[in-house]
Amino acid sequence: MFDIQEELKKLPGSPGVYIMHDEKDDIIYVGKAVSLKNRVRQYFQTSRNKGIKIEQMVTHITRFEYIVTDSELEALVLECNLIKEHRPKYNTMLMDDKTYPFIKVTVDEPYPRVMLARRMQKDRAKYFGPYTSAGAVKDTIELIRKVYKIRGCSRKLPKDMGKERPCLNYHIHQCMAPCQGYISEEDYKKSIQKAIHFLNGDYDLILKELEEKMQEASEALEFEKAIEYRELLNSVRKIAQKQKITDTAGDDRDILAAAVEEEDAVVQVFFIRGGRLIGRDHFYLKIIKGESEAEILSSFIKQFYAGTPYIPAELMLQDEIDDLGVIEEWLSKRRGRRVHLRVPKKGTKEKLVELAKKNAALVLSTDKERLKREEGRTIGAVKELEKLIGISGVVRMEAYDISNTNGFASVGSMVVYERGKPKRNDYRKFKIKGVQGADDYASMEEVLTRRFEHGMREQEEGKELGGFTSFPDLILMDGGKGQVNVALKVLERLNLHIPVCGMVKDDNHRTRGLYYQNEEILIDKNAECFRLITRIQDEAHRFAITFHRQLRGKGQVHSILDDIPGVGAARRKDLMRHFENIEAIKSATVEQLKELPSMNEKSAQDVYNFFH
Repeated sequence: MFDIQEELKKLPGSPGVYIMHDEKDDIIYVGKAVSLKNRVRQYFQTSRNKGIKIEQMVTHITRFEYIVTDSELEALVLECNLIKEHRPKYNTMLMDDKTYPFIKVTVDEPYPRVMLARRMQKDRAKYFGPYTSAGAVKDTIELIRKVYKIRGCSRKLPKDMGKERPCLNYHIHQCMAPCQGYISEEDYKKSIQKAIHFLNGDYDLILKELEEKMQEASEALEFEKAIEYRELLNSVRKIAQKQKITDTAGDDRDILAAAVEEEDAVVQVFFIRGGRLIGRDHFYLKIIKGESEAEILSSFIKQFYAGTPYIPAELMLQDEIDDLGVIEEWLSKRRGRRVHLRVPKKGTKEKLVELAKKNAALVLSTDKERLKREEGRTIGAVKELEKLIGISGVVRMEAYDISNTNGFASVGSMVVYERGKPKRNDYRKFKIKGVQGADDYASMEEVLTRRFEHGMREQEEGKELGGFTSFPDLILMDGGKGQVNVALKVLERLNLHIPVCGMVKDDNHRTRGLYYQNEEILIDKNAECFRLITRIQDEAHRFAITFHRQLRGKGQVHSILDDIPGVGAARRKDLMRHFENIEAIKSATVEQLKELPSMNEKSAQDVYNFFH
């Protein structure tokens, strides 16, 4: 038995990381400390004002462990790694895992290339970015290749020079074909230098050149060429307009600000490279109620910059954060050069931080509205359903469907919705084992019996809730009175009391209403409840069909006739030639079956018995 008070006495005064566990031994919190003894004790001191989050967490701690490190910096790195690995409940968690592209110029090659790169490597190439949009990067690279005639191939030059014919780009005047030696290495590198100036934000030179070439082509009556230069000119202007100047220092910096509401937070980041705002992005975080914006920013910085391939020279923050010094040291070590964390108090930088904060609040507000709409589609629709059939407390709903081809490869599907949303981890599929032929009622009885008997066994074994173990608050059957009665029969036999609804379809196979307690209830087609029932019905059908197709795809497609004892290839052919379809064979009498050339008394009786 873990005695918390006794273990607190054994804590060392060294820096390190502490790990809190709950009653299931799950990791619920990871933190770092300059002194493990002082920091961990604080959680269990009743006199301290710990805040809502910590007070809530402490009630769930059943044991803790710790890892001693040589420094606070090492503790911070270890903390970041453990949080990323275990995603503890009470740590502020970054919900987005985004990567940002770079533009890479392979300046170490004799004939350099310009390409997209997902991460910055320690090679001799030149990198620009990171950029927030892969689409914008691709557009920029395409424009550079058009304007400066830079090659886009991966040929090794000059080794592969002249080995193959020039590609299409040469013929449409978008490459100078260095692969054929049509341009010298020296002249090609001049074009690369111009491209690098362009990527550094020096657009004036290329704008001037394109303007002059457009005028010259126009004066020479070469209108197609003039249009081509005009389009390039417009493309350059478009990119130039996106790169808005934010300050004159020409530095790389990120501007960070957070907005908080209840258990949701958004951090907005403005990316400034070379003094230009190249883009912005926002990140959702799941927090514990009561966390401050400074705490959220601190958690975000540690998680985001542990994974991003580029760290700028400066981070501008809205609030002073704890551990500022050690975070600066950690970021500087990762970057290989000094990184500063600052809270601007006046001027342009303060306005940028304020702008980032406004954007974060706007994103959070907009998202809240979206969540409200989503709640109407889900929880709101469930409440409508409860009101419609006169029950309450519906959280989990299970829907069932059967699928087969003329009785072959019959399968059943179980889809699960919780609070109006699909819970795909709990979906289950069943291969029908004890039913021959196309008997949907018998197949459904088998599926429901197996599902609930399995669930009852798991409950007796004390398994965690989920899958078969969790029972529904409402069962939805794909069909009307017949399917509902099958479900009620199974539930009665197993002494289970769960409401059952049939999802009734019209003649066009579209949702019409519900069958509940021997009565069909029509649903307003404009109601969210109607849309939810339709989604559930379609999902149950889709899941069953998908499984059925998987079985057919495994070479198990054959006629149901193959399952009849005494019916081989010759008799199967005779049956299919003589009767129009399987239904006609099912309806045939023994005398009618005996009329076939390949049939005798016994085989005709076997076919009849199989279907009856």
